[in-house]
Amino acid sequence: MKMDRRPRTPREKYGEELRIRRTAADMTQEALSERVVCSPTLISHFEAGRRLPRPDDAQRIDQALGTDGFFARWLEDLESKFADHFAVVAELEQQATLIQQFALTLVPGVLQTDNYARSLFRAYRPNHTAEELDEAVVIRTRRSRILDGSPRPVVWTLFDEAALRRRVGGPQVMAEQLCKIADLAEAGRLRLHVLPNGVGAHALMESLLTLMSFEESPPVAYVEGFLTGNLMDDPALVAASHTAYALALSDALSQQESVALVRAAAEEHAHGQQ
Repeated sequence: MKMDRRPRTPREKYGEELRIRRTAADMTQEALSERVVCSPTLISHFEAGRRLPRPDDAQRIDQALGTDGFFARWLEDLESKFADHFAVVAELEQQATLIQQFALTLVPGVLQTDNYARSLFRAYRPNHTAEELDEAVVIRTRRSRILDGSPRPVVWTLFDEAALRRRVGGPQVMAEQLCKIADLAEAGRLRLHVLPNGVGAHALMESLLTLMSFEESPPVAYVEGFLTGNLMDDPALVAASHTAYALALSDALSQQESVALVRAAAEEHAHGQQ
């Protein structure tokens, strides 16, 4: 079967239905934006699945199109707990058959333990409450369910050794986190490789990277920075990302050597060694 584009996410289906209903009502994006009290550009974002309307916007869309609460009700099922730049990625993660991730400075979210995730959130939420941290941890660690049961997706994780050495949450938290990663690798649920510090410069030094492949759609690549992320489906950019991943992987330790290094790092953390 021909692969025309990446899988449609629920929010993209929402946007497509909005475009169909707007067109059927013989209304332009500009006309709808006047009724919704927003910019035509925002309507374009809604229809492309890049943004979701706020609940009051969805209610005004229903009023303008005469859709009897259709878009407001659907929105309740689509509101994401994730940041806007990651929401689509979280949806695609559930559909992927292969996930290849590179961790530069921290353990990827899908592999994080509760205590590791809590330490990360505490580090950049100075005015947090215990309830807010609990909710953030649940949302983050719920992603690990894709590793339960079914062998899909196949998950590869390539670590820069720096991510294993940074003591997030203290020695016991790091020991627990690294043991979990090693356990997953030894159980055959995770393909694990480490780029040791001795490698020096490598092809992925500038950013974390996640590659996702799908059964009947072309692959995508995702890079993330502070409070931002970029999901790429342009074939040239995705191909370049795959090449960089392959180059970095060629400099990494074997799975057996990588598991041994992760176990050793866990022991060092557990015993308070640097």
